[in-house]
Formats: sequence, C-alpha cells, structure tokens
Amino acid sequence: MKAIVHAKNAGVAGLSYREMEEMLPNVGEVRIKLKTAGLNHRDLFVLNRHLPTDPPLIIGSDGAGIVDAVGEGVTNVQIGDEVIINPGLGWKENSEAPPKEFDIVGLPGHGTFSEKIILPAENAVPKPTHLTWEEAGVLALPALTAYRALFTRGKLSAGKTLLIPGIGSGVATFILQFAKAAGATVYVTSRSQEKCQLALELGADKAIDSNGDWDQALSGEKADLVIESVGAATFHKSLNQLRPGGTIVAFGASAGDEIQLNLRDFFYGQFNLLGSTMGSAEELSEMIDFIESHKIKPVIDQFFTLNQFEQAFERLNKAEQFGKIGFSIKD
Repeated sequence: MKAIVHAKNAGVAGLSYREMEEMLPNVGEVRIKLKTAGLNHRDLFVLNRHLPTDPPLIIGSDGAGIVDAVGEGVTNVQIGDEVIINPGLGWKENSEAPPKEFDIVGLPGHGTFSEKIILPAENAVPKPTHLTWEEAGVLALPALTAYRALFTRGKLSAGKTLLIPGIGSGVATFILQFAKAAGATVYVTSRSQEKCQLALELGADKAIDSNGDWDQALSGEKADLVIESVGAATFHKSLNQLRPGGTIVAFGASAGDEIQLNLRDFFYGQFNLLGSTMGSAEELSEMIDFIESHKIKPVIDQFFTLNQFEQAFERLNKAEQFGKIGFSIKD
C-alpha cells in the first residue's frame, strides 16, 4: 500500500511517498481503508521527534474511511462501517490529565497518511452523518483539542467573552465556531487582514491586527477567557487582555515555548493559567454530539493527494492556511 513515510533524515527531508507492507488486524483491532486524512501541526513536530535511526514510520493522526477487516473478538465494529479515527490511544474517561499509557496515532505507531491503517477497534468511531468525507477526515484531533481547551478546561459558557490570538489554524477555527454556538462573544487576532475577514465571516465579533495595540483595538474591553496556542509571541498581550480573575488555557506554542512572567502582576490579577492537550474518548463523544446538534463543520482550507505532501507541509509550515489542510486518498 502507498503511504507518506518518514525515515533516515530529520525533518521534511526524511519524508517520501512509497510502498509499505499491508497488514491484517490482530485480536481487538480493525483495519480501515482510508478515504481522507487531516494534516496537523503535530505532524510537523513528529518529523523531528521520530529519529533517523528509528524504523520507517507512516505519519498522520487524523483520518476517515471504511472498515475493511476486523480482528478476533471485535463486536462493536463491522466490515463496511463508515468511521473516523480517534487519534488518542489509551485515554478513555475524561480526567484531569491523560493516563501514563496515553499515545497519539502517528508516533510511536503508524499513522493515517496511508491507504490503510490498523487500530484498536475502540478508536474507530462512527462518522458523523452530516459531514462529507473531506470534513470527517480532518475533524477529530483539532476539534477534540478545541473542545477540551474551551469547555473542559476553560469552562466557557453563554455570555462570556473569549479571545483567540492567531486565528487561522484548524483548532482555532473550531474554537471560534464552538464558542459562538455556546453563546459567547468572540474576539480574534491575526497578522493577516484576509484571515481577519474570514474570521468575521465565520462569526467572530471582532477581528484585530496581531501587531497592533490590542487594548486600543478592543476599546479596553477585557476577556473572561483566552485560548493560547501562539506562545511567546503573544502571551503577554493575551495576559494584558484578561480581566482580573480570568483564565488563559494554553494548548500550543507555535511561536516559542518559553516566556518570562511577572509573578506579582499575575497573582495580584488573580489569573488562572491552565494547560490542555488533546482529550479523552469521552470528550470526543461529547464533541461529536455538540457538532451534530449545532451542525458545525470543519473549515476546509485545501486538499492534496498523498504524493503532493511537500506542497501540503509547506503550506502548513508557512501558516498560510485558514482552517484544515487534508489529503484525499484515492482507491
């Protein structure tokens, strides 16, 4: 079977489109013939976490397709079922943090940028009926990340004000849609006027220039909650826009991992700083119920074929996208 494989070299230089051996599912596993897959920032990070001395690895965490083989003992999934992949392995119930055995599809095991994938049967989840194959294939990882950060950790509710620095990523566009569906006021920032306009069309109440004076642009209004994924480049501006007693939830740091923090300002402000990553199978189920009830769909940026992986990774690496980048996997 054809797949996007990382081997021998760190970074994008280690990627190739090549043949890999097709396997049969073991006890408790299913094999899924993939129709689409979603590209995430995690896939960029994996290119350096997967070492040149490691065995070749099919990367990718998100995907959707049709079950074409089941292993012994599988009763919850049947051949022919249309499914999406829960990329979280070993995290079943909602908890304060994932269990020690938690892993994500695409490292250390093989991922979704392939014609087929074998997974535990519990990670094959019925495809939401209102989504196309393209929408279903890019859903799970970013939407689950958004749902946990916004609701489980951030406790967002109707009437609250949310700030999203750096709108444009798949997770950020889900956060915007989820928050508006929940009845919140949502402000976003971007260096791109085009992305600001697209965010307004998606429902944002205000979209401001990331390089400008946020306090002035928002007329001094403070947010109840900030969802941070940019990191060092925006963190202090985000903190300045938070009301006393407000909360920042951080799930990423695309522009720098380390920050300096004035602790006296922080504790006088009674601020809350929470971390979040991915989510449990229980939260995935809640998220799917939420998007089905509100008819929410992923924002699609662009789709590529698997052999166009260089173009897809370049677009993501340059942060040119608004919404999700995906792969169409031909029969």
